Amino acid sequence: MFWSTALATYFLVWWMVLFAVLPMFGVRRAETPDPGNDPGAPAQPRLLLKVGVTTVVSAVLWLIGYLIARTGWLDAFLFK
Repeated sequence: MFWSTALATYFLVWWMVLFAVLPMFGVRRAETPDPGNDPGAPAQPRLLLKVGVTTVVSAVLWLIGYLIARTGWLDAFLFK
């Protein structure tokens, strides 16, 4: 696997995990939103926490996929 392919794969995994993580971690609406703000917007979005969790989970998932692809386990399992 070339480094560019590995980086592109990690980016795609990271992006998908981000959309899974965004609604997590105590998203609460503001009790009294400021005029002009969306009433459904979270009061404290905690984006840095979500980016950190996304990065760690994506790294673990990418590493598992890389090891499966590198060892040939999937080919041995599917093409007996």
